[in-house]
Amino acid sequence: MKRFVVLSTVALFVLLGAAALAYPQQDQQDEGQNKSEKDKPAKQDHKPQQANRQQDANRQQEAQQQKGQHDRNMQQQVQQQQQQDRNQQQQRANERQQQDQNRQQQQNQQRQQKQDRHEAQQQDQDRQQGERLSEHRQQQMVAEQQRRSAQFREEQNQERERGLEQQRTQQLQQQRRTAQYRFQEDYLQRERQEQLRFQNERNRDYDRDPYYSSAPIYRYQRAGNYYEINQYGADVLRQAVNYGYSEGFGTGQADREDRWHADYQDSYAYQDANYGYNGYYVDRDDYNYYFREGFRRGYEDGYNSRYQYGRASGNTNVILDIQLSNILGFVSLR
Repeated sequence: MKRFVVLSTVALFVLLGAAALAYPQQDQQDEGQNKSEKDKPAKQDHKPQQANRQQDANRQQEAQQQKGQHDRNMQQQVQQQQQQDRNQQQQRANERQQQDQNRQQQQNQQRQQKQDRHEAQQQDQDRQQGERLSEHRQQQMVAEQQRRSAQFREEQNQERERGLEQQRTQQLQQQRRTAQYRFQEDYLQRERQEQLRFQNERNRDYDRDPYYSSAPIYRYQRAGNYYEINQYGADVLRQAVNYGYSEGFGTGQADREDRWHADYQDSYAYQDANYGYNGYYVDRDDYNYYFREGFRRGYEDGYNSRYQYGRASGNTNVILDIQLSNILGFVSLR
């Protein structure tokens, strides 16, 4: 019995000792396993960090490439704009040069035309030196002139009394034709200045005026009738056409600026047709007729912004010589 108890006790100690040895080994295994598991994630996290750094490097490189491409595009645009500016500057320079050449050529033509007219007038005057009118005919012409001047002044007074200028001015204001209103006011002002200058010439010395002793050198036709005229009367009719063209051109421009329909007969200047007339050398009806012939052509050119019948001359516009000849239709008597 005692032996059995001893053996049992020994067996129990053996079992306890084995268990004690087993627990430390199990703890060491668990600790080792835990340590191994802790080390694994550290080793596994190394690869994603490298991938992220590579992606950052790629994005940075791509951004640099895009910036470089943007800079190159901007540089190309700047170069293209600079080239366009240079081309435009060169084009403007060429246009200015061409305009200067045209202006110089036009001035040369005008000087030549003026010289030709002066020579022609001088030749006509030379031919007329031995072709003076008789004293009786000179007295007739002086009497006609006095009657013509008195009639012109009377008609002017009647027109002022009727107030045609004021009526026309009010009409333009009501129609809101600002440009045409300004042009008409300018026309009236210039016409008043002309009439004041002509009034100072009333005490004309007819004996010293070559018009009254010069024989006719041209024949012309108007309204189915034929008339003869000397050089001085012919110059007045030429002036009437040119004045009419210039006033018509300005009137047409004003109507276009006001966006008004084309109607040259509606203009006060066309209806008046007296600008530049002083009552001397030709009848008022003749002057009015040729003034309106020039006016109609000038109005068409001004309204359509062109030069079909005339040309610019300094600060005004004049009708072309060929148009002037066609309108007057002078036939030489020599």
